[in-house]
Amino acid sequence: MPTEPSRHLTNPTLNTPRRRPLTRAVATLGALLLPAAALIGFAAPASSAGAPAHPATSAAGKPLKAASATATFAKTGDWGSGYQGEWTVKNTGTTAVDGWTVEWDLPSGTAVGAYWDALITGSGTHYTAKNREYNGSIPPGGSVSFGFVATGSGTPAGCKLNGGACDGSSTDTPPSAPGKPESTGVTATSIGLKWAAATDAKGIKEYDVYRGTAKVATVAKLAYTDTGLTADTEYTYTVVARNLDGKTGPASPAATFRTTKSGSDQPPSAPGTPQATAVTDTSVALKWTAATSDKGVKEYDVYRGTAKVATVAKLAYTDTGLQPGTDYTYTVVARDTAGQTGPASPPLTVRTTGGGTQPSGDMIKAGYFAQWGIYGRAYTVKSLDTTGAAAKLTHINYAFSNIDPNNLTCLNGVTKATGSNPQDPNQGDGAGDSWADYEKGFSSGESVNGTQDTWDQPLAGNFNQLKQLKAKYPKLKVMMSIGGWTYSKYFSDVVKTDASRQKFVKSCIDMYIKGNLPVSNGRGGNGAAAGIFDGFDIDWEWPGSEGHAGNHISKEDKAGNTLLFAEFRKQLDAQGAADGKKYLLSAFTPADPGKIEAGWDITTKDGTPSVFDYMDYANVQGYDFHGSGSDNSWEPNLTGHQGNLYPDAKDPYTTKFSVEKTVQTYLDAGVDSRKLVLGMAFYGRGWQQVTDGGVHGVWQKANGAAPGQFPEESGTRGYDNLLASVPNLTVYHDETSVATYGYTGENGQWWTFDDAWSIGKKTAWLKSKRLGGAMVWEMSGDSGTLMTALDNGLR
Repeated sequence: MPTEPSRHLTNPTLNTPRRRPLTRAVATLGALLLPAAALIGFAAPASSAGAPAHPATSAAGKPLKAASATATFAKTGDWGSGYQGEWTVKNTGTTAVDGWTVEWDLPSGTAVGAYWDALITGSGTHYTAKNREYNGSIPPGGSVSFGFVATGSGTPAGCKLNGGACDGSSTDTPPSAPGKPESTGVTATSIGLKWAAATDAKGIKEYDVYRGTAKVATVAKLAYTDTGLTADTEYTYTVVARNLDGKTGPASPAATFRTTKSGSDQPPSAPGTPQATAVTDTSVALKWTAATSDKGVKEYDVYRGTAKVATVAKLAYTDTGLQPGTDYTYTVVARDTAGQTGPASPPLTVRTTGGGTQPSGDMIKAGYFAQWGIYGRAYTVKSLDTTGAAAKLTHINYAFSNIDPNNLTCLNGVTKATGSNPQDPNQGDGAGDSWADYEKGFSSGESVNGTQDTWDQPLAGNFNQLKQLKAKYPKLKVMMSIGGWTYSKYFSDVVKTDASRQKFVKSCIDMYIKGNLPVSNGRGGNGAAAGIFDGFDIDWEWPGSEGHAGNHISKEDKAGNTLLFAEFRKQLDAQGAADGKKYLLSAFTPADPGKIEAGWDITTKDGTPSVFDYMDYANVQGYDFHGSGSDNSWEPNLTGHQGNLYPDAKDPYTTKFSVEKTVQTYLDAGVDSRKLVLGMAFYGRGWQQVTDGGVHGVWQKANGAAPGQFPEESGTRGYDNLLASVPNLTVYHDETSVATYGYTGENGQWWTFDDAWSIGKKTAWLKSKRLGGAMVWEMSGDSGTLMTALDNGLR
């Protein structure tokens, strides 16, 4: 069962995205007892405990590798109107089978119902079974079995194993032919090509590009530009695919293209970069230097993003009817007297005046959506809609993307569970959940728009549901949050050099902005997640300071942190110029002044930018001031408020944490108040065996964390669960410090949390400070009460 990557201030050890061992459910069909882990239907399976049940390729998430193997079918039970069947996959070769896929067809009137020990999906009468994470590897001579219950009497036909015959006679099939090459652009000396991908059970490694009979290139992508050609000449191209075993398939259909004539038939050059000569709340005045053309330039097309907004004959244009406080990106294209257009000018991004730091002028209401909440919490993206949260939020932060420990790039495409020991320095290394992100199929009843995911769509899981949610709420922004408590180990390595920062940022943009997801279990691929994410939320816990056990820390982290944000801003702006939109950049920043000083350069000095100059806003930690974790390493013996607005005179700690003190630290450094978004908690922290002390347990002795919402999450409960599951809890409000807490009585449990009362007080205060809005960690704790209070308070 996953738990939150925590945002502790001191000695935090709790709330890491881990999962309990998979358990197995038992189902019955009439008098027939099915094997363990039987699952009904074609939605992605989950264990009875709610933990994710990931289908696996290899342990490293690599494409399936063919080996000598057979697959055989047998009925193991028959009751006339249906039967129980079993497949056995046997390794008949001398090397291990690393992942397997079995496909078959059933006649009309026969269908698969329950299944076990494989992930089975169906399309019409065609069924595909993939190995589970525990039975994908088969040693030489070994075998694994999986089964299903069928309605009807028809038996499987047309069996394929890893793309080849199930009797092992043709497992070494070559890849298919790629699609016919198409032109992406032709000049007098070059021809740009693209083509549709070939298919292969083992995966495609690369493509050989042929000009006539001569191989001119070998590339890993689906495009190539052939240069050094002769003007006004025809060239014929074919493309051949090579799979991971080095086997090549048939050539694509041939395509012939002619280079343009040289000299007088050249299009115009690009105009100069536009410059803004005047900017108001609703208009931008532009000018640019002229393009050149041997035929003479007739006019210029002016583009705002990808939309052409004007065609003018002069070297200037004023764009009107714009929104205040909004970024707009402009390019200009020249057209000559022959009607030919040339390349676009370099882009210019301009922000109109007014409107504060937010494009809409509204206060930010950002909520973190926990990737793992779809399991035991049963909180899906649809839950954001049905609880009314999606209609109230302006931003959703998707938590979290990890960092590849070897390549120092954004990591996805893996289904590796986070370790269960929060003190393990390698707890989050290489961990991820692409199953939840984009592989899991949702039924029609689980999906935002009421459609069931199909087995062959490239994007499913939470990402596809977020796409549906954005379609329903077009103003909603979705951010990919990188890091978190458990996944911050390698940020210090990422920021060390210009090259490492550039590589990391490029990988994140490629994966989440361009949407090029690693292919895993048939999902993902180039562009699969394009258009879902509107930017990044950087959640480094903590630069230059102690964080999770084993985190890499350096005295250079503070400078590197600022440079990382500068690199994100640079590459996001460049991508935004190409896409015609503004990509957002935010951060989760600490409450502890010591952590701020150690890792966050928040003051602009002598024209040198601060980290805030590169981000749109920061989600400032306004909770976890005090608490106790599962292993009792964090304040187990004394209760304390986790998110009090004002200092409490009775607070025995020297730190004297409060929201007011935290925010003032940023304001005193000169940070724009509109860039500060205050964090609030939709969960509580609790202790047990707490003495009353005549003050209902406030700042009193305790004996460790109280029982949590889940066994491995002692000391933590979502708000709804806290009120519903802690018996005899009396809720109190501290009017002086503005803190909500609950107590069950002498030697009982004591809990600290936000409720509608404290949220009302805090939103009124943050508006008086002209802050940018509020952020929530995390949405699954509330079914609507707290989000409504937050929304009302920020109006």
